[in-house]
Amino acid sequence: MPNRIDTGLGLARSTGKTILAPFVTVGYPDVETSVEVAASVLRAGADLLELGVPFSDPLAEGPTIQKTSLRALQNGVDVGTCLEVVRRLREQYPEAPIVLMGYYNPFLRYGLSRFASDAARAGADGVIVPDLPTEESPDMRGRCKGQDMHLIPLLAPTSTDRRIALACTHAGGFIYCVSVTGVTGARSELQEGVKQLVERIRRHTGLPVLVGFGVSRPEHLREIGGFADGAVVGSALMDAVGSAAPDRAAEAAADFVLSLRGGPAAPARAS
Repeated sequence: MPNRIDTGLGLARSTGKTILAPFVTVGYPDVETSVEVAASVLRAGADLLELGVPFSDPLAEGPTIQKTSLRALQNGVDVGTCLEVVRRLREQYPEAPIVLMGYYNPFLRYGLSRFASDAARAGADGVIVPDLPTEESPDMRGRCKGQDMHLIPLLAPTSTDRRIALACTHAGGFIYCVSVTGVTGARSELQEGVKQLVERIRRHTGLPVLVGFGVSRPEHLREIGGFADGAVVGSALMDAVGSAAPDRAAEAAADFVLSLRGGPAAPARAS
């Protein structure tokens, strides 16, 4: 069957919709609540879901995602837990694009072949590995491709034109455009130059380009929609979850996603 990232994001692009991809750390504040939060953002109209695989040394992450990863690790979350969460969500949302985002070490320890096979069987559509450079990705990319999953690259303001061209040549699904020279975290304004970075990326690919790192407000989503295909929202969403009472975390997450859209969104279809 076609990859759900291709079909889902392709449909959004064809209608002119700005793609919204929330990020949820698996296991924060606990596993069951994180499943509820993930389901709630899909119901609230997310176009793609990123599930964060916790790691002890998340080098690209700011304080919020570091905090959520630490709590998840304290809760015993590992790659196997994350795959089980994918499976549970896939049963509810058979058409929603789901991407696992995590660092290379846990995947390597799990076993790359085993991971690719188990992730595809659980229902994952793609993988993002922030600390895996394109030049060192053939093994991981090949194993994902063998299971009809995309390995999605990240490109930053510091990426050279050569690096952009190389990453785009091997990319699938979409391009993750890092909007800042730094770590994740909610910011009041988008960094100057992100539009120019998206333009540089578009010279090398027709894939959707999603902007992440620092997106936190409805005006950010509107601004990004003017020059890119969509946005990834992680730290601000996890802040909203962390600020809510445990029994209201899912509701707080849905409210936050709806607020980014500026009003009610069409719910995702569940089986």
